[in-house]
Amino acid sequence: MSLTDILTKFDDVLYTWCLIYMLAGAGIYFTIRTRFVQLRLLGDCFRCMFEKKSSDKGISSFQALMIATASRVGTGNMAGVATAIVMGGPGAAFWMWLMALLGAASAFIESTLAQIYKVREEDGSLKGGPAYYIERALHARWLGVIFAVSLIATFAFGFNGLQAFNIVSTLEYYVPDLHHTMVPLIVGVVLFIAALVIFFGGSNEIGWVSSVLVPVMSVMYIVMGLLIILFNLAEIPAVLASIFRSAFDFKAIFGGFTGSCMVYGIKRGLFSNEAGMGSAPNASASAEVSHPAKQGLAQIISVYIDTLMICSATVFIILLTGVHKADPGLNGIPLLQQSVAAQFGPWAIHIITAAVCMFAFTSIIGNYFYAEANILFITQSKKVMTVFRIAAAAMVLAGTMANMEIAWSLADITMGLEAVVNIIAILLLSGIALRTLKDYEDQKARGLDPVFHESNIGIDNTDVWK
Repeated sequence: MSLTDILTKFDDVLYTWCLIYMLAGAGIYFTIRTRFVQLRLLGDCFRCMFEKKSSDKGISSFQALMIATASRVGTGNMAGVATAIVMGGPGAAFWMWLMALLGAASAFIESTLAQIYKVREEDGSLKGGPAYYIERALHARWLGVIFAVSLIATFAFGFNGLQAFNIVSTLEYYVPDLHHTMVPLIVGVVLFIAALVIFFGGSNEIGWVSSVLVPVMSVMYIVMGLLIILFNLAEIPAVLASIFRSAFDFKAIFGGFTGSCMVYGIKRGLFSNEAGMGSAPNASASAEVSHPAKQGLAQIISVYIDTLMICSATVFIILLTGVHKADPGLNGIPLLQQSVAAQFGPWAIHIITAAVCMFAFTSIIGNYFYAEANILFITQSKKVMTVFRIAAAAMVLAGTMANMEIAWSLADITMGLEAVVNIIAILLLSGIALRTLKDYEDQKARGLDPVFHESNIGIDNTDVWK
């Protein structure tokens, strides 16, 4: 058995028999404990998303939201969802939607905790995330370091190499025998330079780029999905019926559990929106807001954008055009390209190519932002940070020229480790986040614009909320 086979087997066991239950269980638990905060305070989620910065330091709530969305929304929302539909059937969409609704409660808890325990850097920027609240609230720096190393390996190296490879792969439609030409190298050099400029630009640069590109790419892709829905309105009842019929075909579900629509849908929902995985809190902590719960509420919208909007667009593009039935051999991005071509003609393939490239590039930006916060948690050395930025950009270059299957398998495993550590941490610290939510709601009930102080919830171990 090869190393790749061993890693794949371990990855399947970790995700299918461990993480699915932990993430889904945490989502259900937090949904009950917050009294369905993700639905009950939906209006507040939108209002908090557009709140102005409470000072001239840090980045805005919207920019932090877009950084988190940039990392969440990647090629997995397209290729990954297409694979889930092909392999698991239409019912995978239902389980994906359900996990988004449940996971949104986990996203609130982890992002609120990240806000509570964030720290201010010398340049005035804010940093935080699971590593920080593990150290400050659980007094376990060693565990925080394990989390930080796992996240850095996953996002800065594994996933960024993958996103770069996906950008190049979209060009296979245009360049015959692509990987035996100079095109991957040329694209890699361009991405390397662009990444270096943004990485050295700091959090404000990353926030600005994300706040521009993410809305543009998301709207473009969602509009394409809506147009296909409008052009096929008569087919919507049949498609929805197939989704729900497949979702509750329990004989099919439990007859082949690991390949069922339930497993594919839950995995795609959980691992697309990353709720509870410990990645998005690194962006949430960077926002300058007056109350931690505000950013927790704003991050709920990021989960909805990712799964209920972007992933759903992919679902309907595939199911309404029916290309997956006409050509069962198609999967991933090629299936998506041919699906839009079937509706609009070959020119629409270019739109999908552009969308994939933008999704992948913004994911590279968001992934780096997460990793930077965790490098700073481990060390404040400017030399280390410089080397890291160059190495992260170099990984983007390397990813365009090689299908690094082993590196990506390792990244899946390190992300699994990161998620396990974070889930345990947020379960242990959930009482603090729940008291923070109550403080927010109490102030709102009195007609106030909520402002937080650590003494409000009986703690004294924060950095910026004294």
